[in-house]
Amino acid sequence: MKKIIILIFLFSNLCFGQDQSPYKSGEWLNFKLSYSGWIKAGKASLKLKEDKLTGLYHVKAIGKTTGPIKWFFKVEDYYQSYFSNKTGLPKKFIRKINEGGHTKNLTIDFDQISNKAIVNNIKKSSVKEFRTKANVHDMLSVFYFLRNNYNLDQIKKAKDLSVDMFFDSENYEFKMKFLGIETINTKFGKIKCIKLRPFVQSGRVFKEKESLTLWISADKNKIPIRIKADLVVGSIRVDLDEFSGLNHPFEINF
Repeated sequence: MKKIIILIFLFSNLCFGQDQSPYKSGEWLNFKLSYSGWIKAGKASLKLKEDKLTGLYHVKAIGKTTGPIKWFFKVEDYYQSYFSNKTGLPKKFIRKINEGGHTKNLTIDFDQISNKAIVNNIKKSSVKEFRTKANVHDMLSVFYFLRNNYNLDQIKKAKDLSVDMFFDSENYEFKMKFLGIETINTKFGKIKCIKLRPFVQSGRVFKEKESLTLWISADKNKIPIRIKADLVVGSIRVDLDEFSGLNHPFEINF
């Protein structure tokens, strides 16, 4: 569940220049989660605002289990990121989660000049400093960075995308593989999508590194339309359910 929510918070458009930015202040995306395609499992949302006085974007991400799944495994995840409206690099990251009784309450302050991350573990009352890679991202800022710095032609040519990311107390190399262009049916109509495969570490739930598939709208918005994750038993599917404040017209085929 955690990795599904992380992926929702990790994608959108890919182009250069502020006038062609795939997103703008006020963008809101709401998603519904289902287990094996029919059991309601949860909901998640992303909301973006810009503070022009500080020169930072502020994104809030929320993920929760709902329906019968909630009674078996309750999830309430809250994430926030403050990142530069010029470089896209994060300044501060906040993670407060409750996943089946497993809780965390962290804040991470990034020093992009010295390549350091100051992690404040509020739950454990500890503060630690970690070295990071240059131009490192958090799990939310990387989403918007990719939207704003790669276009479809670059994705097709590169085949694989890679960005350095810092999460909790570790550095990760986040990768995606381009799988092609596919038109999928949605509640809004048929949507032309970029099909990608994020590479994630094998863990307790996902079967293998390539168990995730992501569909991003192939228009100028490049917003997540669908995510599918194969689990040890069944699968989780995430679908865009509502949206507002897009920077470009949403291209739908009826």
